[in-house]
Amino acid sequence: MNASALVSELRALVGERGVVVDPDALMTYNADGCVMDTHAPDVVVLPTTTEQIVAVVKLAAKHGIPLLARGAGTGLSGGATPVRGGIVLVTSRMEKVLEIDRRNNRARVQPGIINFELTAILKAQGYHFAADPSSQKACTVGGNIANNSGGPHCIKYGITGSHVLGVQMVLADGSIFWTNDGTPELPGYDLTGITVGSEGTFCVMTECWIKILPLPEATRVVMALFTDILPAAETVSQVIAGGFLPAALEVMDGGALKAVNDAYKMGIPPEADAALIIEVDGVEDGLDDLLAEIIAIAKEKGAIEVRPAKTPEEQVKVWAARKNAFGAMGRLAPTYHLVDTVVPRTKLPAIMRDVKRIAKETGLSIVNVFHAGDGNLHPIVLFDRTNADQSERAHRAVEEVMRLSLEYGGVISGEHGIGIEKQEFMSQLFTEADLAAMAAVHRALDPDDLFNPGKMFPRKFEANDLASERRRVAEAGAGLPALMAKHGDKLWV
Repeated sequence: MNASALVSELRALVGERGVVVDPDALMTYNADGCVMDTHAPDVVVLPTTTEQIVAVVKLAAKHGIPLLARGAGTGLSGGATPVRGGIVLVTSRMEKVLEIDRRNNRARVQPGIINFELTAILKAQGYHFAADPSSQKACTVGGNIANNSGGPHCIKYGITGSHVLGVQMVLADGSIFWTNDGTPELPGYDLTGITVGSEGTFCVMTECWIKILPLPEATRVVMALFTDILPAAETVSQVIAGGFLPAALEVMDGGALKAVNDAYKMGIPPEADAALIIEVDGVEDGLDDLLAEIIAIAKEKGAIEVRPAKTPEEQVKVWAARKNAFGAMGRLAPTYHLVDTVVPRTKLPAIMRDVKRIAKETGLSIVNVFHAGDGNLHPIVLFDRTNADQSERAHRAVEEVMRLSLEYGGVISGEHGIGIEKQEFMSQLFTEADLAAMAAVHRALDPDDLFNPGKMFPRKFEANDLASERRRVAEAGAGLPALMAKHGDKLWV
């Protein structure tokens, strides 16, 4: 199908304003927040209804055109980069709250609604959507589900997947399917669980049921300052080992503090080289006592100052500084690469020492801002992408952080997804038999590999080829042991 005919058909389906073809405008959609690799799409479509999405999917399937669903493009793994061109289907105009069912603690929303705007709507009714990524003011709920995003409060409330009750999706043949009707603990296969974190590789989400929770009666926030990041990390492990469950435990190192201090005029003293943000919430009675016990641990570990946020306005200011830390990196370098990995909490001090070593070895600054409560690291490698040597050293630093995270018993992504940034590391986390099982699920839902192709699986594999190999071995009567014997049954492939 030639480009002109494709554009004409798409305009007939979604209207003139729903199709973007100008080359300069298409450049806006050539990557998400990860700019390590860019590819412009052939055309961008902005539907407003599920029916329009169905029509676009059927058109793409009929002509074998790759299709990529995109929200706000705030992702940081290249998941929204159209590596094979085709159609980018943007859901940002589908931004309605369709139903709030307080009696059953749930809401039905469209995927394009901004996380922060949903929070504001629910807050007015005494509820909240607990998943709150740092990009909360810009990211969409659909994107949160696609990447199973985390956030500062996931230590207590869980990541996005903990709050998704069901997803309406359009499959590769244009059929509409609900993974669940919004009922908790529905019997049968967990199709919602398969969809959450699938990064748009086998469907387009059009609606979702999410869990909503009553707002806590009271909240306390303090910032504990340290002269080094290591005792801040040690405090986190000690707090959890003590049996406490804070709502959030967030760490920022000296570089991050400098950036946000300049931006938010927080008056951080020069001797402070790390900060631990501690939040506790719940019923009013006993909350101050709980916080005092946690503060005592921080002081025992060497906190030089503890700053309580005494008013709701001060709490908002502290969290604004933390959540906008990534944006403040522009004060420190023209480009940054944000790494997203997870290690066991007890390994936080060790890997922080490693990050300092990597920075020294590569000659690049690495700033740390992370969800310490669940061991979700975010080393931020600062460099100039116009400098080839710095770019090469930055990639080396990123790869070393991921390698070490695996070595410490962690994983290569906590919330940003795999996309293209980490697809080569999937072979270090999973055996080929594991990947083949995933590919079999993928092919069952997207048999022609049209939805967001070239993602998640290592580049040496085509997802459907991997699934075919799995079936071939099974049909030969050898089963998965033969596949593992062929490619090695050890964890490190």
